[in-house]
Amino acid sequence: MTEVTVGAARRPRAAHLASAALAGVIALGSGTVLAQTVKIGTPTFLTGAGAPAFGIPAKKGVELIVRGINNGELPAPYNAKGLAGRQIELLLYDESGGGTKQVTELRNKVQKDKVALIIGYVSSGNCAATTPVSEELKALTIQTVCGTPRIFEEINENPKYVFRTINNGTASNVSAARYLVKKMGKDVKGFVGINQNYAWGQDAWRDFSLAMKTLAPEIKPASKQQFPKLFAGQYGTEISALSRAKENIVHSSFWGGDLESFIGQATARGLFKRKFFIFTVGETVGYRLGKKFPLGIMVGTRGPYGMYVVDDPSPLNQWFQKEYRKAYGEPPSQPSYQYAQGFLAAKYAYDKAAKAAGKFPTTEQVIAALTGATFPTFVGNVRMAQSKGHQAVTDDRWGVTAWDSTRNEPVVKDVEIFQPECILPPDGVNSVPWLEGGMKGAKC
Repeated sequence: MTEVTVGAARRPRAAHLASAALAGVIALGSGTVLAQTVKIGTPTFLTGAGAPAFGIPAKKGVELIVRGINNGELPAPYNAKGLAGRQIELLLYDESGGGTKQVTELRNKVQKDKVALIIGYVSSGNCAATTPVSEELKALTIQTVCGTPRIFEEINENPKYVFRTINNGTASNVSAARYLVKKMGKDVKGFVGINQNYAWGQDAWRDFSLAMKTLAPEIKPASKQQFPKLFAGQYGTEISALSRAKENIVHSSFWGGDLESFIGQATARGLFKRKFFIFTVGETVGYRLGKKFPLGIMVGTRGPYGMYVVDDPSPLNQWFQKEYRKAYGEPPSQPSYQYAQGFLAAKYAYDKAAKAAGKFPTTEQVIAALTGATFPTFVGNVRMAQSKGHQAVTDDRWGVTAWDSTRNEPVVKDVEIFQPECILPPDGVNSVPWLEGGMKGAKC
């Protein structure tokens, strides 16, 4: 297992015991306790195919935002040091290995390492596996990326301890369909999908195809879709099938090493010259691939992140852009923002709860402060507006990739912003019935 501890330094046992004894004396003598830390467990992909394009940028975003919070570097309203005045002690650990391993890791972090909360998770499969356990352990958990709508629609219909601070995947697939139909219209000659064969890929294809059925019923999907195994790495058979398909649009929710491998193999065979692609989280590899990233395709970030906000003038966003580039020599991409956003949610909730309580808050008070909250983030606000105040909604953005020779990096052009009321079902309505029913109540 790979673990990285950041923040409060590890101390020798003797020093630790001495400090503990001193704290006890002070507590007995004056009713106060020496300042403590807030230990946060953060899973992300540190090894394997999910690491280079997703897990490591997420880790960098976390380390930067923790530095900013601990040092009081962030612009208002997050400029006070720490979480309710306490420094963050960060315990980063590897999300690789699958759901069973992550359940064990979660139990260890909560029961043995005594973390105060968990912030993280990339994989929908890992979120699906750990969500019931977080509720069982009464462990405050802020999910930062995983997109499957099933988290609060099937697995955890009455959440208390689990939150997700990003749109679910339905939003990005509905907005992708809306953008495609609006921009291409009659030029769409049908669509076909290649998606990873697990919750994220299956849900993504289902939501996109159902949205297309409502928005443009005359445009038909292919009779056969491609669902390769997660982290398969080789896609020769699938590329051949896509090349032969009569449909001119290809939808894919590929991410991580799978996306990079697919782009390299498809480029070599000229697929991007013959088909128009929609990569729902394609921005994650855009900066890494540079000029090797395909241009003139639709690329998503599941909200206002990465390439879509590079020039947004908000002080918090400009701080993040400047400090990330200074620290790492590269731009922050989607996962960097999304993981950092989870920490902003924690900062907001801890500070709000402490102000209301007049002291350092309990976990229950932090949960109450975050439930149904609206908190500022890098670009605009995040509203915890669905699933009994535990599921975030934000706008979503779509555009087409281009190369900016001045920046020497890929950018998005012809951007359109979709508000959550246009791309998500009303609160209390599940995604599939809403999509199958024609997206009633959507306000666009």
